[in-house]
Amino acid sequence: MPDIRRLLDQNRLWAEETHRKDPGFFENLSRQQSPRYLWIGCSDSRVPANEITGLRPGEVFVHRNIANVVVHTDLNCLSVLQYAVDVLQVRHVIVCGHYGCGGVKAALERKNVGLADNWLRHVEDVHLKHAQWIDAIEDAEARAERLCEVNAVEQALNVCQTTVVRDAWLRGQELSVHAWAYGLKDGLICDLGIRVSSAAESASAYQRSLGKMGAPAFTPLSP
Repeated sequence: MPDIRRLLDQNRLWAEETHRKDPGFFENLSRQQSPRYLWIGCSDSRVPANEITGLRPGEVFVHRNIANVVVHTDLNCLSVLQYAVDVLQVRHVIVCGHYGCGGVKAALERKNVGLADNWLRHVEDVHLKHAQWIDAIEDAEARAERLCEVNAVEQALNVCQTTVVRDAWLRGQELSVHAWAYGLKDGLICDLGIRVSSAAESASAYQRSLGKMGAPAFTPLSP
């Protein structure tokens, strides 16, 4: 109970300090949210979207799950994406993985972690798709980091292929999809070279990004 009490006490201090610095902050925040960004990231507690991007509350809409996976049957993720794109009119969708991801490592090593194994099967599929060149990396940590990067790129491609994003592009909405990876050891974000602003760009952006990592030529199905 003392641990929970500490959170409430810290919340009160934070609210008081925020109000002192900006008396109108909470009043303005309560009226409307108008973020320009949707962040699809990992549930890992060490990767808070607002803090690592220097954004304030109200500036980024967030969806998180284990290993930042985007699945076409996941109504939770798709609902967040649809609300962000259609209602909030975000300009950027960012899929951000992170080095040292436990979910990616478990998928790579085929570790049994319980119920989450069913979810991590999606990351295993990414590994199987690119196993020939990922498994050729001798260092285990470097191999896991590469899968982290490739997984972020694959999930960004999945975002591009959703009906939500395809429909937005068809009606001419300004929207870009990105793939990033965050470093726990240095706090820096690595841009993985994916910036897709139309359906026609997705295959070439995907190929360029993986090509820079050393992947053999591979062309995804067109959205």
